[in-house]
Amino acid sequence: MKKWLTMVTGATLLLSVATGCSSTPTDTAQTTTTNTTPSNTQSTEPAKSGPMVLRWTISGEPPTMDPGIATESDSMDMINACFEGLTSYDLKGQLDNAVAESFTNSPDYTKFTFKIRKDAKWQNGDPVTAHDFEYALKRNLDPKTASGYAYQLYYLKGGEEYNTGKGKAEDVGVKAVDDYTLEFQLKSPTPFFRELTQFTTLFPLHQKTVESNPKWASDPKTLIGNGPFVLDTWEHKTKMVFTKSPTYWDKDHVKLDRIEISMIEDNNTALSMFEGGESDWGGYPATGLPADAIPKIKEEGKLMVADNPGTQSVIFNTTKPPFNNKKIRQAFSYAINRQEIIDNILQTGVPAAYGWVPTSMGLKPDGYFKEDPAKAKELLAEGMKELGLKEFPEVTYSYNTSDIYKKMAEALQDQWRKNLGVNVKLYNTEWKVYNDNVHNANYDLGRFLWGADFNDPINFLEMFRDKTGGNNNPKWENAQFKELIDKSYQETDPAKRKQILLDAETILMDEMPLAPINFRGNPYVKNDRVKDFIIFPLGGAYYKYAYIAN
Repeated sequence: MKKWLTMVTGATLLLSVATGCSSTPTDTAQTTTTNTTPSNTQSTEPAKSGPMVLRWTISGEPPTMDPGIATESDSMDMINACFEGLTSYDLKGQLDNAVAESFTNSPDYTKFTFKIRKDAKWQNGDPVTAHDFEYALKRNLDPKTASGYAYQLYYLKGGEEYNTGKGKAEDVGVKAVDDYTLEFQLKSPTPFFRELTQFTTLFPLHQKTVESNPKWASDPKTLIGNGPFVLDTWEHKTKMVFTKSPTYWDKDHVKLDRIEISMIEDNNTALSMFEGGESDWGGYPATGLPADAIPKIKEEGKLMVADNPGTQSVIFNTTKPPFNNKKIRQAFSYAINRQEIIDNILQTGVPAAYGWVPTSMGLKPDGYFKEDPAKAKELLAEGMKELGLKEFPEVTYSYNTSDIYKKMAEALQDQWRKNLGVNVKLYNTEWKVYNDNVHNANYDLGRFLWGADFNDPINFLEMFRDKTGGNNNPKWENAQFKELIDKSYQETDPAKRKQILLDAETILMDEMPLAPINFRGNPYVKNDRVKDFIIFPLGGAYYKYAYIAN
């Protein structure tokens, strides 16, 4: 579904559920572009008898509405409703200019310059300027901010140095040349950099708002965005309401008057709301579909699957016994019957994963290992001997609240008991607590799903470069792996770069700080009246163009 194009793989699939199809445009990394008007293809707006409202559900309280802090999907989906970056995606599936009206890049892809549109406004009426982007990126790189995605800005000259306390903010390669000209200096050739500009960590921030109140992002009264919608109501752990922004530069293409979002942890409840007409969507990217409901929905011909690059896995806390031992991690991985989980629980026909990087990114489609219960028992015994263990210690598998995740946890528990003779306890918490626990290494082993931020293998590998990295939940680090990642940043030959990344993933899958289970395929059902809702090419919700047909 993705393709390797010279040195860059573009985000090439956009799923618009109005038509139920995808489009595959050409590579978006151009030397120069001068278009100043978005190339959207809009449907005719239906006649309205009252406010047009989309009713939506999410699985829990978004941890933050701060674009620089967000690391998980619910927060990012909400942020994309009321903030906007230099680029975004249009209805044709193409990366298009958003706050930027044009851009140029140097032939070697080490310098990008964006012109900011002069009609872009913050929701309080202030102009959006290049200074807002420079402020946001340097603020996100500031170690005090503790941005989990700060490493996404390491492509900038001086970005890593500033974030790790070895450099200064003024040396970071982002500069407002004037109010409407933003310049990036990159430390090495980065053809996919424009694609990164649609990611929340590179969104602008309203400096006065951020600096005036440390809790600005948790209250609708103090949150000021620049996107198509305004956060009007936030009843924490209950609901959020977004309304159409009157100051948004492209407001004529925004048809929804309001988005009403309910926070529903239980997938059965969320599906019941959809079936009862209380919400317009069931399943991804709103909530999950209950495992028991999928066969019936499939039989009725209503099941849809969003095929975005991503991988679901078990992660191991490598900072403490027993999972600080490679052989024990390998044993737990080889003991998993992936197809059984896919057939009996996920039921969406997704492929089993025997590598971490999605096959669409082209490193090693056949994977690096296979299930082998006999070998798993041998490795477990050898690992226990190396740790001086006569009995396997009590360990707990953690997961966040979800019907499917619960069934997966029970299946894994049963497989490890049968294939390894190990009893694993299960621990379930709401998403925010679970997220905090794994980020702080307060777990033994648990569930982890990673969806692509941009369509290049480095996005699945560089998070493990440093054990202190914001999304390195296994807290694993390997000197040779790190050396290969650093080497890939400098390599300009596509074949050589691919081999370097292949070598890196080979190390990752031998060390096994995480055990891949399946590649992503997210099921959902929808109200047929919902048109032009976009699931981003790499996953996530985008409400800008959606409308409700009569």
